[in-house]
Amino acid sequence: MFTNIKVFDGKSGRLSEGQQVIVEGNKIKAIVSSGEPAPKGAEIIDGGGRTLMPGLIDAHWHAMLAPLPMLDLMTADIGYVNLAAAAEAERTLMRGFTSIRDLAGPSFGLKRAIDSGINAGPRIWPSGAMISQSSGHGDFRFPYEVPAEPNAPLSRGETAGAGMIADGVDEVLKRSREQLMLGASQLKLAAGGGVASSFDPIDVSQYTEAEFRAAVESAENWGTYVTVHAYTPRAIQTAIRGGVRCIDHGQLMDEETAKIMADKGVWFSSQAFIKNEFSNSYPPGSANEAKQQVMYAGTDTAYGLARQYGLKTAWGTDILFNPAMTKNQGAILTTMTRWYSNDEILLMATGTNAELLAMSGPRNPYPGKIGVIEAGAYADLLLVDGDPIADIKLLADPETNLKIIMKDGRIYKDTVRG
Repeated sequence: MFTNIKVFDGKSGRLSEGQQVIVEGNKIKAIVSSGEPAPKGAEIIDGGGRTLMPGLIDAHWHAMLAPLPMLDLMTADIGYVNLAAAAEAERTLMRGFTSIRDLAGPSFGLKRAIDSGINAGPRIWPSGAMISQSSGHGDFRFPYEVPAEPNAPLSRGETAGAGMIADGVDEVLKRSREQLMLGASQLKLAAGGGVASSFDPIDVSQYTEAEFRAAVESAENWGTYVTVHAYTPRAIQTAIRGGVRCIDHGQLMDEETAKIMADKGVWFSSQAFIKNEFSNSYPPGSANEAKQQVMYAGTDTAYGLARQYGLKTAWGTDILFNPAMTKNQGAILTTMTRWYSNDEILLMATGTNAELLAMSGPRNPYPGKIGVIEAGAYADLLLVDGDPIADIKLLADPETNLKIIMKDGRIYKDTVRG
């Protein structure tokens, strides 16, 4: 039983006092009034007036691709990649992120190891390999590998499970079904040009409406959905016409696109991509850096349109190929104050992100409620030393300010009781 606490429940956007939270097993059993006696045999945790809140959720994380540079991912033994990812998964949990939606990478084995207790880490909603057309955002072949022979072996990115190249309806169907077979909770396709990929300009659109529809039908047959990497209006709108239910990024969308997303109820899952100390910067003068600047320039407009049209908005970091940046996961969340109030940001990173993850339906690997403090929800909880609504920057320093980290009813960190 957590006593002497203020509660941020992931739903109301405010702190509540006069409550105690009872955890039994891996679930929240009840929320009772202060002064009510503890259940017989219960262990009491005196919160000292601190804030109890749901664990944080990152809706765009790369568990396998964030903790190593691209060169290592392209050349290292997969065993090394897995060990690096496992170590980073534990650090992710210790930053207070108890759940993540993994949007490209071979995270199925890591997820299994975490779920079975071999490794500590967050809950993972895996997409598996990002499905991409030839020349698309998920095609990391070198020019000397093109054109490919009809019976050419899979590229390094494909064999590693980071991305799968598929052209035409039949190939998209096949690759989509393969990722679902492996355990994808949702599918991810590349709908347009990207910053990290070197051979697709950021303005290009990728895949046709028919190809998107093939992936969407595969996902819907399994009770889940498709999200896409997309920046531009053409890429976003083509994907939506194909039945896609979530747009990741969207920094270059226009007003017409925002209206379509609002009318169709399509999710806007975006990131605080601006030029700051947390930028995943590319070498000055490089083509990647030029694309990044174009993308940065649209971020303010995109969030303005999201607010104007009331888009269902999720948040994630999308740290990629940059092990030095992962420690800033919580700090990056706090930069959302450029567009949102502290309570709106906290709701986005808890209850709202949880709604997006729940769209996996029967493919949801954790079918209980997350992102909220209520009876029956998973006991994924943080005890924060202070009031994060008054000072959201508390989450930028999890080592100091997160006094207790609980996931699935198990305490992974406790500096209150030693």
